[in-house]
Amino acid sequence: MRVDYLGLEAFVAIADHGSFHRAADSLSLSQAALSHRLRKIEQDLGAALLIRTSREVSLTAIGQGLLPEARALLKALQDTYESVRTGAQRKARRLAFACLPSIANVLLGGVLDRMAARRPEISFEVLDIPVAQISEAVRSGEAEFGVTIMSAELADLRLRPLVDEEYHLFVRHDHPLAGKPHVGLPDLIGPRLARIRSQSKNRQLLDAAFGDLRDHLHWHFEVQNATMAMRLVNAGVALTILPRSAIGMAPASLVALPFHGVRLQRTLGIVSRRAVPISGQASELLGLIKAEMLERFSAHVDVSSDRASRPRD
Repeated sequence: MRVDYLGLEAFVAIADHGSFHRAADSLSLSQAALSHRLRKIEQDLGAALLIRTSREVSLTAIGQGLLPEARALLKALQDTYESVRTGAQRKARRLAFACLPSIANVLLGGVLDRMAARRPEISFEVLDIPVAQISEAVRSGEAEFGVTIMSAELADLRLRPLVDEEYHLFVRHDHPLAGKPHVGLPDLIGPRLARIRSQSKNRQLLDAAFGDLRDHLHWHFEVQNATMAMRLVNAGVALTILPRSAIGMAPASLVALPFHGVRLQRTLGIVSRRAVPISGQASELLGLIKAEMLERFSAHVDVSSDRASRPRD
């Protein structure tokens, strides 16, 4: 049987105030509405809870037994309600999104500063995580959207390409190649190279771009992330190929050289959940991120239509 919370509320109010008039005022009800609620709960329980005379209101024995339990039940319900309401308000003031670490390092500082100035009431959670984890964070709702590398589109996620970012060769400042304006594929044959593990999206993109040449390169080190690859370069034991934005995470002694004669790039864009609109505050932040990315990188060109893609909300 369902619990008549409105009836319990009416009963406790009458018992606490000792008056139908004062109890009705406390609940913003008419005395008729209050009396109706009391009669209904007494009918549901099959017992009288109050004795009402012209001068006073008193509790029956059953009413005296019910009162402390009713108070506890209503308080527990109120506490639960307040907890959920507070949590919802806190969540509404918190904006979580995912972003590739290299992009986060070079782009988000200024963007978040501007966003915080516009919306000081919002707190931000930046999930600077590897590309393999970004889609799952968005899918689960942990992040409203993600800045990621474009790949095959999934049924439950929406991917929107935005910009193209070139890969550069990272060398130490005193390396013989460091003074060149750009490098070519012949410069890669001979030196020891460090590459990211085979499961990495960066690794897959480079393997596809190099084709058969990848078997002639001296991949002396395989590491788990870009940070370790740059440490090897900084130690003078290897060279590495990374997106140019990774220079924002690199030691000051490293330089990034563009390639000439070969197209090495990745397409960056936005991933979000299909049929789940992002919040207004997330849309506002996303607009700032898109503008910053288009300023820093080349707009993505859709080779099927030969037109630069435009950011879409």
